[in-house]
This record gives sequence, C-alpha cells and structure tokens, in this order.
Amino acid sequence: MDDLARTMCAPRPQRRAFVSFLLGAGDYVKGVVALAKSLRAVRSAYPLVVAVTECVPLAHRKLLAREGCAVREIEKVAPPGGFKFALDYYAVNYSKLRIWQFEEFDKLIYLDADMLLFQNIDELFDSPPGTVSGVMDCFCEAPAATWSQCLVQYKMGYCQQAPHKTAWPADVPKPPPYFNAGLLVFEPSAAIFKDMMKKIAEWPPTPFAEQDFLNRYFEGVYRPLPLCYNLVLAMLWRHPENVGDVSNVKNVHYCAAGSKPWNFEPDAPYMDLPDVRRFVAHWVKIYNSESHSSPAHLFESRDAAARAQAKARPLAAVAPGNLLAKGITA
Repeated sequence: MDDLARTMCAPRPQRRAFVSFLLGAGDYVKGVVALAKSLRAVRSAYPLVVAVTECVPLAHRKLLAREGCAVREIEKVAPPGGFKFALDYYAVNYSKLRIWQFEEFDKLIYLDADMLLFQNIDELFDSPPGTVSGVMDCFCEAPAATWSQCLVQYKMGYCQQAPHKTAWPADVPKPPPYFNAGLLVFEPSAAIFKDMMKKIAEWPPTPFAEQDFLNRYFEGVYRPLPLCYNLVLAMLWRHPENVGDVSNVKNVHYCAAGSKPWNFEPDAPYMDLPDVRRFVAHWVKIYNSESHSSPAHLFESRDAAARAQAKARPLAAVAPGNLLAKGITA
C-alpha cells in the first residue's frame, strides 16, 4: 500500500477540547483565566474554548486569548419567563446550552468558570460514545425549600451521596441519579440543541434552571463519574467520608458560599477548614503564575498534540437521535 492509500485509509483524528462559559463584565473572567492556567499546569493535550455572550468586554476577551483560549461568541438563549429560579443569575445559564452547537468538535468536556484542575483529566475524552458523563450532586447544602421544589429525593430526606443514611421507601419509585452540571463530558450535536430548545418551551422550569433541564433531558444516557472529577466543596463537610484522601482530587469546584477565590470570604461558614484554605491557596498560586504570551501558538500546539494522541481506532459513530430526550428521535 502506497503512502497516499495509507493516508486515505487512516482514521480521522478525534477533535476534542475543553469548553467553559462566560458572560458579563464581572470577576468570573478571573476564574476562566485560572482554569486555563490550570489546564496548562497539568499538561493537558487539549485547548480551552470559551463561549462568551456579546456583553463580555473586549478587554476580557483579550485576556482570555492571551492565555491561549479560543474565544467564541454565542447568542443568548432566552430562559422561560415568569419563573423565580433558586438564584436570579441561574436564568442566564440556559445560554450555555449553545455549546452543543460546537459540532467542529467530536467531544467536549465542559468546565464551570469556578473550577480548577489539580490533575490531568484528559482520560475523560475516552468516555463511551452516546453518553453524557458527570458527577452526582449532593442535596444537603442548598435550602430545603429550593431542592424540594424539583426533587422528590429531598422530600424524602434522601441524599444520593449517602443512600445508607435514609432508606428509600419500597412503595415509591426511585428517581434516576442527579448530576452536577459543572463538569460534563458530551458529544456536540446541532440536532440535540434544536430539540433542547423545543423542550425548554414545552417543559415547566424548575429552580436549578439548566442543571435541572439537563438532568431530565439526558436521564437515559447519563453516566456517573467518580467524585474526584468534580469536588463540590460542600462535600468536605457534608460527606467527608466520600472524599477520602484529598490528594486524589483532580478538579475542585469552588461553588460554596464565600469560596470564590477571587472574592474569598474567610469568615463564611466552613471557609476555615484546612482543606478549603489549601484549595483556595492553590487557586491563587495558579492564577498568579506566568501567563502565556502567544495564544495562537498555544492553541495550535495543543491541537497538534491532541491529534498525535488520538487513538488509531476512532470511536463508533453515534446517530444524533441516540442522545435526544427519552422517546424522542431526530
């Protein structure tokens, strides 16, 4: 077989990337900067794409580009009207669903802007095709009135992170696992995004906005991941037995009240815990580390490394309809 024939027969390398979401002119851009630097610190082979709305200022976009991020503007997705979400800003999070339109990639790992990688998680790109992967959430931290509006689990006094503490009633159908949407491994699809927009119009909204929506939408294809891939800080005081050795944590999610490292509140509840302080100190160290000065070169070099590391055998093709909401086809 000549070289041309070998080239034509070779499998197409998988196009993969991390993706985050940013809107507005606030301090969350600091979170994305730290996230980009942490990807570089753990030697990830893949780039970071940042989906931004039109209200993200040019200065912030340049800051992200300097860190090697590929900045991509998206249109906002209008949230369901006339509904009070758990927090007002949750309404804007429907816009992050547009990352399902990024079909130039075969697989994406979504990371919230208030996350930081402590170890390489590139292995998640090899998750099974046709699935959406994430870490199960904890129901113990948010106000009871909030969880009870959307989860029968909370009304039972049940937390999926500690199922042994409260027995599930034998005569009540057990609901599916519920994931935290701060980290998601998925395959983009314009067909899925189009169907999502239909379902947003049809399904009643619930307090946790797009997270509740995604849990309902991908109920049939959700694949749980170990806690180390999305350590919600509240797990340190709600279920420390599940956390174990914190040196095994790969990705920290600074979503507890007062824990945002760029606006840390040392007097907030639980913020004096030694592990919390260590996690925040590490974020500060990464954020203050040297910036990358050649964004185009960084993006190209990571993309080349990703192609070089692609497996010889491509993942099996998955029809868009396989990932649509249960009972729905494309």
